[in-house]
Amino acid sequence: MSRPFRIATANINGIRAAHRRGFGDWLATRGCDVVTLQEVRCPVDALPEGAFGDYAVAYDAGEIAGRNGVAVLTREPPAAVRTWAAPGLARPLQRELRRHATEGRYVEVDLADVPLTVASLYLPKGGLPAHLQDPRRMREAPDGGAKYDRKMAFMAGFARHLAAARKAAAAAGREFLLTGDLNIAHSRADVANWRRSNRVEGFLPEERAWLDAQLTPRTLVDVVRRLHPDVEGPYSWWSWLGQAYAKDTGWRIDYHLATPGLARAALAAVVDREHAGVRLSDHAPVVVDYLLDGLS
Repeated sequence: MSRPFRIATANINGIRAAHRRGFGDWLATRGCDVVTLQEVRCPVDALPEGAFGDYAVAYDAGEIAGRNGVAVLTREPPAAVRTWAAPGLARPLQRELRRHATEGRYVEVDLADVPLTVASLYLPKGGLPAHLQDPRRMREAPDGGAKYDRKMAFMAGFARHLAAARKAAAAAGREFLLTGDLNIAHSRADVANWRRSNRVEGFLPEERAWLDAQLTPRTLVDVVRRLHPDVEGPYSWWSWLGQAYAKDTGWRIDYHLATPGLARAALAAVVDREHAGVRLSDHAPVVVDYLLDGLS
């Protein structure tokens, strides 16, 4: 394979809404070999015609109406597909993840054409711990830290699940790539207004410490940060409210986390802020080109 192998990840915030904004044309013209999606938000029988173009699709829609849903789109049908909702197809779930098994939050595939396993994750947004909840500053009613506790439990279980998935790929002679919306900004360079975000879900010290623990030179590498080490961003999410998008006051919460061999093969990473002048979602696709000659 002499040409770069292009992989994109995008939280599309609803497949039907994304298509109205031009997702289908972006998908048809962007030249991606693999596309991972989060928040597809659509039952299988309600998907728009041609929702995923000419790609083979591994899709876990989940059972929560109008929420979640993850997919991996590939040029060739994958050699294997694993989801949390398919008994016998996935490795045993960690205890903390069992309550999420039917929520449409994780799917992974073994590619058929290159020795690579690719996963799509939609990690819960979470909330504030009880001691940080102030009704005067919250849009939602305080929940006593319930959403925060749920996210932290998910992350604890997922850390073990991620390690097992990475080791299973290595045992099969494959590199491993985790993509998706992690709902965590890792560092100050990943949030435009980081000083005001220290007490906001997604940038809490304990969330950032969890992501720290997943990223080491021998396990997983943040590919975009490796390619863009000295810049703020590039951000991948902006609020629809106010001038956040126009002023580029965003967050970088959508990731390519790769095993070291794959990370070294990354050539370029860009964020597609818009397509034909239109935002596809409140998130933007994160697109990375990899040179995989050494992996095949």
